[in-house]
Parts: sequence; structure tokens; C-alpha cells
Amino acid sequence: MTDYPIEMSVKPEVEAFFDAATNTISYVVKDPASSACAVIDSVMDIDYAAGRITYDHADAVIAYIQKRDLKLEWIIETHVHADHLSAAPYIQGKLGGKIGIGDKIMVVQETFGKVFNEGTEFQRDGSQFDALFKDGDTYRIGTMDAVAIYTPGHTPACMVHVMGDAAFVGDTLFMPDGGSARADFPGGDAATLYDSIQKVLALPDDMRLFMCHDYGPNGRDIQWETTVGAEKAHNIHVGHGATKEQFVTFRTERDATLAMPRLIIPSLQVNMRAGELPTDKDGRPMLKVPVNGL
Repeated sequence: MTDYPIEMSVKPEVEAFFDAATNTISYVVKDPASSACAVIDSVMDIDYAAGRITYDHADAVIAYIQKRDLKLEWIIETHVHADHLSAAPYIQGKLGGKIGIGDKIMVVQETFGKVFNEGTEFQRDGSQFDALFKDGDTYRIGTMDAVAIYTPGHTPACMVHVMGDAAFVGDTLFMPDGGSARADFPGGDAATLYDSIQKVLALPDDMRLFMCHDYGPNGRDIQWETTVGAEKAHNIHVGHGATKEQFVTFRTERDATLAMPRLIIPSLQVNMRAGELPTDKDGRPMLKVPVNGL
């Protein structure tokens, strides 16, 4: 059982937006009793080789909200993503809303502020975001209560956001046949990730779970929704009562074989700034590539 305040009787409307370039799923989550909504884990498009930013994915999310005359109140980041760039400030500029992330963003900013040699002008206090959530913090989307659950392990700043009978798990879990995300980024830890996954599995069995990523293992169609019960019964990494020792051994060996995500360098620089592009001394958008730095 969970100690977090969960209202399973509230059933938000959830619309998913899949970005094939990064295998990311973004969500619009609507309060069933009002026109209020939230956006979870938005995507900004980048042609990395050409150094070109576009907003097709974010524009689709914006168009959906506008067409239904919804009021955007929150733009939530489940963590500092290493595989896609956030479109949070772009969406906020079009529709308003507050940008929120876990308060351990400061750990990520401190770590990667050094990696990218950001200097003293880069604030490492999370002030780029409108709200910093601690474990168990609640907030409202219209009449609907939401709760942030601290789930580190993949990164130090990961959180699961529960809204009624729907939980947005970020990279804490994948679909049952996908298992779990890596835990070898700076500040990641497989044992910590196992403990965080147990927090998710302690939620009610019929809690809907929404993934941030899916890769269609074994050639199946892309999926992003499952339940706590299905994860407990079928997850290939933590289901069937897998022990922490078993998980840590598998996850550590598996992570040692994985290459870095294609967009990790631009993603971290942008996402630790709440989706804003870094600039050079003349104010031009500019990304750095630290050599042998990650």
C-alpha cells in the first residue's frame, strides 16, 4: 500500500503524442471536472547535424489544447531528459502555465554545470523553473489533485506524477516487456531505482501507468499505457517478485553494454535550463560539445 494521497475515483482524460524521432510520449492530461489541463514531458524538435530547432511536436500539443478550449495550468517534467529536448518554455509562451520539476534538479544542474563548464552565470538553484516539487508535494489541475512522488535511480531528479487514477512514470518504468530504464548516468543507481520502482508498484493495482518512452521490443507496435497490476505480474526486470540483488546485477551488466543516447549532449544543456537554449557571449543560441566529458 502507498502512503501518498491517491484519488482513484478521479479519472482524468489523457491524450498521448508520440515522437518517433526520440521514442518519447508526451501527454495532455485534462481534469474531468473542468477545462484545466497539464502537459507532461513535451518535446522540442532538433536536427542536431544541421543545428536547427523546430516545434512540430509541440505545435501539435498546442493545437490539441486550443481546439478543445482547454486551460493549460502545468507543464511537468518528470526528470531532466537525456534523449530529447523539452519544449516547455515554447508551450508556456503560447498557452501559459507553470513549469515544474523535482527539487533535485539542483543536483543535476551542479553535476552538468561542471561538465559543460557553464561558469557562475548559470544558476544551479532550480530558479529556471516555476515550481520545484519535493516528495509528497501536492498541486492542483483545476479541481483535480496531483501528487509528486520522488523516484530517483535513473537520474537523481526523477519523479512520478499521480493525477487521479493515472500515474506518469517518466523513465522509472517501461512497458512490462520493456522492463526498466538504465541507471548509469551521473547520479543514477540501480539499487535506488529498484526501491523507486517498488514505490510505483505499491500503488493500487488498477492505477493506470503512462510511460515516457517505448521502443516496440520484438517488433510490436508502440505502446505507452499499462497498469500497476500488469507491471507486477509481467515486467521482465522487476515482475514475478524479482529481488533487488537480481535487479542490480542485471541492470549493471546491461547498462555496461549501452551506448550514450544520440541527443544526450544537447538535451542536458537545454533541459537543465527548463527548456531554454544556452547562448554564447553575444547572446546567440549555442551548444557545447565536451570532448571525453560524459
